[in-house]
Amino acid sequence: MKLYCLSSDAAKPCFVLSFKELLIMLDCGLSAHSVLNFLPLPPVPSTRLASLPTYTPPHINDPLLEGELKECCGRVFVDSVPEFCPPLDKVVDFSQLDVILISNYTCMMALPFITEETGFKGQVYATEPTLQIGRFYLEELSEWLSEGGATGEGGPGARRWKELVHLLPPPLAQAVRPRAWRRLFSAAALARSLARVRVVGYDERVDLYGALDATAVSSGFCLGSANWVLRSAHEKVAYVSGSSTLTTHPRPINQAALRGADLLVLAALTQTPAHNPDHMLGDLCVHAALTLRSGGSVLLPVYPSGVLYDLLECLSAHLEGAGLGGVPLYVISPVADASLAYSNILAEWVSGGKQARVALPEEPFPHAALARAGRLRHAKALHHLPDFRQPCVVFAGHPSLRFGAAVHLLELWASNPAHAVIFTEPDFPYVEALAPFQPLAMKAFHCPIDTSLNYSQANKLVRELRPRELALPEQYAAGGGAGRPHVGADVPTVVVKRGAAKAATVRRRAARGTLCGTLAARAVPREVAGGSGGLRAAPLAAELRVRDARVELVAPPAPARAAPLHWSSPDVEALVRALAREGGGPHATHVFCEGRPDVRQALRRALAACLPHV
Repeated sequence: MKLYCLSSDAAKPCFVLSFKELLIMLDCGLSAHSVLNFLPLPPVPSTRLASLPTYTPPHINDPLLEGELKECCGRVFVDSVPEFCPPLDKVVDFSQLDVILISNYTCMMALPFITEETGFKGQVYATEPTLQIGRFYLEELSEWLSEGGATGEGGPGARRWKELVHLLPPPLAQAVRPRAWRRLFSAAALARSLARVRVVGYDERVDLYGALDATAVSSGFCLGSANWVLRSAHEKVAYVSGSSTLTTHPRPINQAALRGADLLVLAALTQTPAHNPDHMLGDLCVHAALTLRSGGSVLLPVYPSGVLYDLLECLSAHLEGAGLGGVPLYVISPVADASLAYSNILAEWVSGGKQARVALPEEPFPHAALARAGRLRHAKALHHLPDFRQPCVVFAGHPSLRFGAAVHLLELWASNPAHAVIFTEPDFPYVEALAPFQPLAMKAFHCPIDTSLNYSQANKLVRELRPRELALPEQYAAGGGAGRPHVGADVPTVVVKRGAAKAATVRRRAARGTLCGTLAARAVPREVAGGSGGLRAAPLAAELRVRDARVELVAPPAPARAAPLHWSSPDVEALVRALAREGGGPHATHVFCEGRPDVRQALRRALAACLPHV
């Protein structure tokens, strides 16, 4: 059993497990940190961004580099369409993948890079909310970038800077493998990729080519999020990714199904271990209320699902209690309507409290009631809101501030100190996200809300699950300096890093096979002399076949007479008598063959005569 790591971002994992002659990909997260090196792609032309000065490295006169780099407040950016860092494609041949198992919608953004134009012929499994909300994420991203011609492989793009990256100032100089960065896939490739996904429910067993059973169990992180359990007849592997033990809107984590695994693979822990989600939510509400009271508006760069539902519920209630119930709430996204509507038909995937509201009947989330009351409005784009009122609260993407409606709003409000931008998504460092908008007069608050397991919770979970072996990314292992949080366990631990493969100590001890009907009918078991519990055995001549991970014993092409099968320990007194009959001395203690075949044959006959056989 081997585990390959194809991602450098532990929060957006991508592993490949070689198990029972199958190659199983566990998640296909897309690292988007690379987009922070690019200038924003505004939905409407920006005079400020267009007038930024061009940057040229000292002592470099390269006409091919001209116009590719621009400078803003001492920071150098690439003036081109943003690019992403997909999983490594040289370690494992994607055309040889048998299965892709997706744990949640934040870890499937690289799926088209894996399945399209790679020769992929395998199967993809995810829960229904993971597929649908993942579709919202991907379609939103695709639409934003397609407006700027930033999808697909064609069209202009800055490339020369990648050859000279070592000569550029930081942080661009520290860019990891920029030549492997790629533009977002086309809308057609996205549609083809999502069409491959097969929907599964919690606790539903999926047969993987007869070799394994895969079961998705609730992870408690977000709607439809799942941990995966892989079982063969004699081994068990648990994949824990993006899990939470907190009480929020998803169904709680199912720990019982994960216990006693031979190998536990742990990924996607919190990206903000020093920030408590409850405290951050409280701080957000306070900052928003103070900003609104002073006449300013609030911008929250968010994804179109997930924490957005909790923010709408908590912030609307807080503003109502603070006497700000008349402040309008706006959700601006190409998929806003579909996302908000879809969340209220997922009764089987939410927590018990939310399910109880459905039985009343009421919507599990309050945003439908907010919309009916006129407090919440949603639109595909800002210009679809002709009566846009301020002060207000706007939820818009993208959290990186490199594309989407949030870019336009930040350009409009950046010079006004009455307004505020509040960062809640943990995927991007907020200082780097704001870098191309400097100097910034509006207030900026960092309130990251990440409900994934923190390190203390992860250590407790590992102790309770009691796996025989633990595998985790190098970012979670000890050794990063004193005081650095890490996952520690009193079981053998396999640490994997990007581009590497590590063998697990789990060894296949046995395999389950079937006996063909012909051989079963031919066998005549007899009770074994001296056996306990009525043990019966029969000699068997068979051919072993292994095909598609299935083991089968079939009749050999030409029936052969089975030789007697000897077993157990010899009867010493019977052995002495048999040796005497073969000519051995009655008082001798050694028999010397000296290369004589007749002596070896005599010893064989003597042993066979005193051993039980069938």
